[in-house]
Amino acid sequence: MTKQLFPLALGGLGIGTTEFVIMGLLPDVANDIGVSIPVAGHLISAYAFGVVIGAPILVALSAKFPPKNVLIAFMLLFTFFNFLSTIAPDYNTLMMSRFLSGLPHGAFFGVGTVVASKLAKEGKSAQAIATMFTGLTIANLAMVPFVTYIGHNFHWRYAFAIVSLIGLFTILFLYRNLPKQKVLRTVTFKEELEFFKTVKAWHILTIVSIGFGGLFAWFSYIAPLLTNVSNFDKGSVSYLMIVAGAGMVVGNILGGTLADKKDPIKVCMFLLFCLVIALLLVFLLSSSKIISVILVFVCGTLAMSIGAPINMVMLNSAKHSAMLGAAFLQAAFNISNSLGAFFGGLPLFFKLDYNYPSLVGASMAIIGVLLCMLFIRNYNEKDKSFN
Repeated sequence: MTKQLFPLALGGLGIGTTEFVIMGLLPDVANDIGVSIPVAGHLISAYAFGVVIGAPILVALSAKFPPKNVLIAFMLLFTFFNFLSTIAPDYNTLMMSRFLSGLPHGAFFGVGTVVASKLAKEGKSAQAIATMFTGLTIANLAMVPFVTYIGHNFHWRYAFAIVSLIGLFTILFLYRNLPKQKVLRTVTFKEELEFFKTVKAWHILTIVSIGFGGLFAWFSYIAPLLTNVSNFDKGSVSYLMIVAGAGMVVGNILGGTLADKKDPIKVCMFLLFCLVIALLLVFLLSSSKIISVILVFVCGTLAMSIGAPINMVMLNSAKHSAMLGAAFLQAAFNISNSLGAFFGGLPLFFKLDYNYPSLVGASMAIIGVLLCMLFIRNYNEKDKSFN
């Protein structure tokens, strides 16, 4: 972690906290605003939809400005909209505030990914990107469990107040520590969009949207899974989120290291295959408390390990559209969030138990593996693409 990359990681801490803490507090939010847990799960989808909409639009509007100024502007929006969640009086207002707070999420990481890669030493781009995502891992290791504890024992609204505070600190450190860089866009916006007229671009985005969605089918309903299937008490959920966070720290380092040493798309295929196995084990063995804790760690590891490799696949493929490509990739991650939460919730509407979302997740991850295999077959090491 360098002084220059620290503000990006701090922004990731705030973003990771607001994105994932809602999952641990889902029963509390549902009870307080008077809706069912599956309906409250739509708050996860609303945030993800905001990311999908905001990432390409905000990047397109801001690409002609210096990246430091852009990142500060994105974090100002993020902070303000998260504060709105602390005062939302009802479900509809909370839904809207979650959507709005998601708007700058993908754009921040889209610009931040390119900034981090340019600040990296030669041959260390994936690890620099992983360093930026360290904030996400620390969020899940420490901040999400802490905020989940605060939200569960006091009030869930305090969670978003804490996120707003992190946003304020991020703005300060972006201003003080991030070096000034030239405008990142080197071609016109129309030329940037040319890459997204290719099948290859949408192939990458589909790998993330469907394959990575398998993770969110499990993680979106982790709190009721642990309490209803594994029979942990509600007070234990915040501690178990620490276990997931520890796995994410390991996975982030693992993914960045592997992506700098091996073909990133092959790394993605391997990690998605591991995710299939892990989610099937969650479905079959979550009734055991000891095995459940182990699987929380393993799935947490796989959750973050895919991030750096798939970002490298996009950056290597997008070339002159790197910033927009990275932003679209963040949108795809949150489409996977939305799809995972939606499809993972379907068994619950049919009164099936809370281990069934992981079975849905395994099916989505299998599709991701097959898409990676197809990608490897159709594109050689020289980055040849077809339209």
